Amino acid sequence: MKIAIIGQQDFGKAVLEAFLARGDKVAAVFCAPEKEGARADALRATAQEHGIKVHQFKSLRAPEALAAMREAEVDIGIMAFVLQFAPQELVKIPRHGTIQYHPSLLPKFRGPSSINWPIIKGEIETGLTIFRPSDGLDEGAVILQKKTPISADDTLGTIYFDRLFPLGVSAMLEAADLVVAGKHKEIVQDEAQASYEGWCRAAEARIDWAKPVDQVYNLIRGCNPAPGAWTTHNGKKLHIFDARKVVFRRFADVAGKIGEVTDLSANSFKVTAQGGVIEVLKARFEDGKKLAGSEVAQAGGITPGSVLGV
Repeated sequence: MKIAIIGQQDFGKAVLEAFLARGDKVAAVFCAPEKEGARADALRATAQEHGIKVHQFKSLRAPEALAAMREAEVDIGIMAFVLQFAPQELVKIPRHGTIQYHPSLLPKFRGPSSINWPIIKGEIETGLTIFRPSDGLDEGAVILQKKTPISADDTLGTIYFDRLFPLGVSAMLEAADLVVAGKHKEIVQDEAQASYEGWCRAAEARIDWAKPVDQVYNLIRGCNPAPGAWTTHNGKKLHIFDARKVVFRRFADVAGKIGEVTDLSANSFKVTAQGGVIEVLKARFEDGKKLAGSEVAQAGGITPGSVLGV
């Protein structure tokens, strides 16, 4: 088939390479312009290496973007990790329209940080959706979904890189084949089941040690590796990455007060939360490197009795 890819970065690159590897014709690539000083966009660079025409419009609403899509004369548009708004005038130009990847089980977890939030909220399952882009945010008809469990110790990194990334690439190929062959179904999303979550950024990633230990642990997992759940020690921001939780049946069995460091070991340090303890295995101060918890504690003057987050 003859396709146009709209996307960016490593996921867009992987989708491009997957279509090329099986012999499809990529007539054009659309990706957002890089910000000044940023590293080269992986999708753009790979497309240019293959001699594919690359378009970098500030807005996909621009008349030039519509003209470029018409000129490409493709069978289907493929939206792979797209942060720019793509209007209906653009996505309907390909003969079989356009399909888009979203890393959640729509209509749940619409929005830009849809991998973080299911983990943070304690969900036991997530997945990906290939759908028809509409003018609403992640609201179009569903073509294909793939599910994956969220284990008790999964992180953003394991869910995305180990599962949703490779599953998403293969699902885009599968969905494109179904659509071009006319063998797909389009299922309207149930708005009664819909949820939207905004960005998971620094403000959302701050640890409240007074929360139940399960919630603290889920926040750490859902922000690992980015944006990195954080707390403070002596006014300095401390990011916590790899961790373990210890839950106690009785609150009376929990040592220390909320946010207190109760123990240092050869590799980690422990912090008290509501109903349990977080063992910090990997962390870094805002101006330092990611190190074992014990090394960070030593470098930053964290000792038993230190209280974090105050």
